[in-house]
Amino acid sequence: MTETSTGGKGAPATRRLSAFLYRHDRLRLAGLLTPPILWLVVLYIGSLGVMLVSSLWGVDSFTGSLVKKVSWSNYHTLFTEPVYRTVALRTLGIAISVTLIDLVLALPLAFFISKVVQGRRWRYALLIMVTMPLWASYLVKGYAWRIMFDKGGVIDWMFAPLGLHGPGLGLTATVVALAYLWLPYMVLPIYAGLERLPESLLEASADLGASPLRTLRSVVFPLLVPSVVAGSIFTFSLTLGDYIMVKIVGGTTQMFANIVYDNVGVAGNLPFAAAAAVFPIVVILGYLLAVRRSGALENL
Repeated sequence: MTETSTGGKGAPATRRLSAFLYRHDRLRLAGLLTPPILWLVVLYIGSLGVMLVSSLWGVDSFTGSLVKKVSWSNYHTLFTEPVYRTVALRTLGIAISVTLIDLVLALPLAFFISKVVQGRRWRYALLIMVTMPLWASYLVKGYAWRIMFDKGGVIDWMFAPLGLHGPGLGLTATVVALAYLWLPYMVLPIYAGLERLPESLLEASADLGASPLRTLRSVVFPLLVPSVVAGSIFTFSLTLGDYIMVKIVGGTTQMFANIVYDNVGVAGNLPFAAAAAVFPIVVILGYLLAVRRSGALENL
């Protein structure tokens, strides 16, 4: 072989660099990971740090200009005003409700697609149908639910034979609409977990005389905990940070993200908005920490 073909002095610079990286695994790994890590640090962690710093600032009540002086007044207001505690508890309740509703709907749906339906084509077709709501515009889906829940809408028409009225716009409409929006994010991880579940376990459970419900409760669900956790992270966090749907179908119902939105656009109090944005971040970090301690993330 010539020196050119083996990466000697006569070889092109790119070939010599390729041969050098091939011999040094750690440098090759560092070259691959450095750009995305820099992107994460600069754009995400950097912007998060700026937000946390600005949450300690204030706004001049007369001029409306920023007062770059460290103060805990924004956090003091959030912790002491009862209205913010009420909104925080309401937001947590909505996020938990949406997650539980999606879990109850996703478990039988994913099980039917993965274990009952025969043929990959039919499975893929049903999975595409599950994800089809994600193809439509967020606003289109929101206003569609508004039309259904508003007075004289489809929901009222369904309750009319019973002499009742629908719940209308408000908390119930918000929970239903958000559960509809995030359902695919719960179905797909559970489906992936069921695909990895050996058929022999289900057959063994049936041979031992277990009913389908007992098999689902004692065999399938314990093995699906990591998949359920993965789906719940999506549904819980997405609900916790949503502020658009509640404005469309929520009526007077307000979630914590609306406090952030209103102080950015209406009140123009950016430091207070930054302080309010810390709440969902802390909740999500606490949830991830609790899940990590349970060991579910290690089995994903």
